[in-house]
Amino acid sequence: MRLILLAILVMSFPAMAREDLSAKAWLENMSQALQEQEFKASLIQIQADHIRPLVYIHGKVDKHEVAFLEHLNGPPKNAVRVGDTVTFIEHDQPPYSVHARRIEGLIPAAFAEDVSHLEKGYQFVLGGKSRIASRAGQLVSVIPKDDNRYGYRVWLDVDTFLPLRLDMVNNEKQLLEQLMVVELIVLEDTPPILLEARKQDWPPVMAQSKRNDSEDWTFNWLPVGFKVLMKDSHRLIGSKEAVQYIAISDGLASISVYVAKAGEAPLPDELVTRNGLSLATERVGNTEVVAVGKVPAETLSRIAQSIRLQ
Repeated sequence: MRLILLAILVMSFPAMAREDLSAKAWLENMSQALQEQEFKASLIQIQADHIRPLVYIHGKVDKHEVAFLEHLNGPPKNAVRVGDTVTFIEHDQPPYSVHARRIEGLIPAAFAEDVSHLEKGYQFVLGGKSRIASRAGQLVSVIPKDDNRYGYRVWLDVDTFLPLRLDMVNNEKQLLEQLMVVELIVLEDTPPILLEARKQDWPPVMAQSKRNDSEDWTFNWLPVGFKVLMKDSHRLIGSKEAVQYIAISDGLASISVYVAKAGEAPLPDELVTRNGLSLATERVGNTEVVAVGKVPAETLSRIAQSIRLQ
């Protein structure tokens, strides 16, 4: 009888221990799991009018994180990450590589890093449990502290702490975007595709465009927690003139700002709202500013209006 009771206690201890975890602790465990664990996830991404089936494989080779993302529908489209380099492989153009901490457009990079950085703009709240992909999931809500960004609902596997479902919701709690796991396999050995990816000689990282240092744009206002990540020059489709590009983020929400002298480099029709993005166009003096990002349009408009030449 004692042995039976001991076995029951041992089996139930991990679940009991998880009951005492705070919302932040759940997210910290998720961050570690996304970096350390070897797994394969089949996912569905729902984004505006698009539904994309995906496969994501993650592991470690020679102490380097290696990941592979495959789009299952449409023309072949894959992404491979080895360390801090992501290479995109598409059917209609040569492969190219960029510096990136994560594969963009899947799980936000901030969820695999120090989640404390998100506390400037968000609060973490523990929710209930739900069953996803035949696994028990714990809900953690990442709630904005203001109206300048959207929130996330994240369900984490109670056994592995890996994310099973991510919902991005607006301030009215309406669903804007969803990423849901339909099958999660924890791997015992590193899969051959990741071993091969580590050996592969991928294209070198693309060189950054040279900026005109005489044009240094800054902002009089950014929402709390947002910071400028990079600045460079872009040549947009349909425009022969270069425009200044500024990337801003709070870790979860990313915003792209394009700046050009009014009339010299008109922004093309391709820059329209789609896939859940908001867009704002502002005229600041003799400058045209366009801001695009997954935040409320009012936030984008205020950011665009606050831009100044230093």
